[in-house]
Amino acid sequence: MDGRRSAVFSALVGLLLALSALALLHANHRRAHGEETFAATRALVEAYDLTDPCLFTDARYTRHPSVADRHSAFQDSPLSPEHFPSGSLVPPPAHLRVPSGRGAP
Repeated sequence: MDGRRSAVFSALVGLLLALSALALLHANHRRAHGEETFAATRALVEAYDLTDPCLFTDARYTRHPSVADRHSAFQDSPLSPEHFPSGSLVPPPAHLRVPSGRGAP
């Protein structure tokens, strides 16, 4: 019985090693394709002089979180509910998470 269990274990380890090798080959292939896509995107950004990407089309504080101010989400009132679902998906930028009155971390 012990010989049967070790054969099953060896087959399982061999299968997992083969799948790991295939995953590495696939990642290498995708990386080569990704570099071409990244180069094309970089050329497009330079040609059109684009800035930050627009992540969501809802509100101004979700379009460009890097340039949002502290109170843009509460422009109606400090206790107003979140109107846009994308506001709960994007955390505030790091420079806005610092408590007021303190310097940068």
